[in-house]
Amino acid sequence: MSDLFSSAGLERGAPHPLADRLRPQTIDQVVGQDHLTADDAPLGRMLKAGHLSSLILWGPPGTGKTTTARLLAQEVDLYFEQISAVFSGVADLRKCFEAASMRRKSGKGTLLFVDEIHRFNKSQQDGFLPYVEDGTIILVGATTENPSFELNAALLSRMQVLTLNRLDDLAMEALLKRAEALEDKKLPVSNEARQMLYNMADGDGRYLLNLAEMLFGLDFEEELQPEALLSILQKRAPVYDKNGEGHFNLMSALHKSLRGSDTDAALYWTARMLNSGEDALYILRRLIRFAIEDIGLADPQAVIQANAARETYQFIGSPEGDLAIAQAVVYLASAPKSNAVYKAHKLSSIRAKETGSLNPPMHILNAPTKMMKDMGYGDNYQYDHDTKDGFSGQNYFPESLEREQYYKPVDRGFERDIKKRLDYWDKLRREKQSD
Repeated sequence: MSDLFSSAGLERGAPHPLADRLRPQTIDQVVGQDHLTADDAPLGRMLKAGHLSSLILWGPPGTGKTTTARLLAQEVDLYFEQISAVFSGVADLRKCFEAASMRRKSGKGTLLFVDEIHRFNKSQQDGFLPYVEDGTIILVGATTENPSFELNAALLSRMQVLTLNRLDDLAMEALLKRAEALEDKKLPVSNEARQMLYNMADGDGRYLLNLAEMLFGLDFEEELQPEALLSILQKRAPVYDKNGEGHFNLMSALHKSLRGSDTDAALYWTARMLNSGEDALYILRRLIRFAIEDIGLADPQAVIQANAARETYQFIGSPEGDLAIAQAVVYLASAPKSNAVYKAHKLSSIRAKETGSLNPPMHILNAPTKMMKDMGYGDNYQYDHDTKDGFSGQNYFPESLEREQYYKPVDRGFERDIKKRLDYWDKLRREKQSD
């Protein structure tokens, strides 16, 4: 047990946190990660074979990354060395590699656990490669960030990425029961307040146990109800990095909820981002983009509503301006959807690049000089306003390019009316061409 005290920076006999006292002693005691630790799961199979490969443990705070790494070293009889990329540099890494090389000569392998491994720069990450390749170390890195964004491809290719899940209610209940058994008393909270503890912890087991330890240290005459619990404990800010993957994940969830016309889900994801401190103008920019990309002319008011929300927010700010964002979200989610303009723009852009510098047909070119008029510029141009139906049906594509259709409006919202107009003009065009 001495390693547990030293790992927590504590002397034997000194008080130490509940979370440390409940630290799992075997891999099967790690809660909420059965998809990794079960006998038929990746870590279970490695331990059964007695062979461990280099790993990246990716997951939110408080899900057991450090504990899992320590238990893996224990299970396969490796020396456990831990460093943090926040506090370590090249000199520290060199010492770790030299010590691991010395142990290897005496027949002892090393598991080097690097917390926050994504904080190391490219050259520092490259420094691991030769020692991982020759087996000097088994490298286990922990990160809360998406490894595919933050780690070098060369390092990633030599490691297996395992994702740890945020703890669900069942896992957190298991932790609280262990805590109550260790303290030999029940938490003084009602079932509703117990559920609130789960919500406040937001999937972080360490934070949950810290909350529980605080409650164990207080005396109450009766069970705490949710309102009383809130007055004692501060709610934790949701785990959210405005510059990291959480930022993009929540925005993706909002965008897809809007596209799926799920008003309530869209409001939920918007509230999640606003509560987490996301820049409201970033959300509004994405709403404006959504209005033109996923609604378009199915409802021409959509982009106007989104822009109005931006102007309102910039004028009155938060929290009142948050309501303008919510109103725009409801409007966009409930609007008819069409990406016809988006697709038409993409298709016409591709075709324009493919066809190069084709000239417009001569009849639609202006002839500001006599020479150009003599060359045929503007010959036979028909002024649409002077024609029957106000429609000439002339060709406006390059003469060497067959007429193509890029914009195909859907039969929803205002685009239903646009489609009728286009069909009408196409009918007139065919009739005039057959005359």
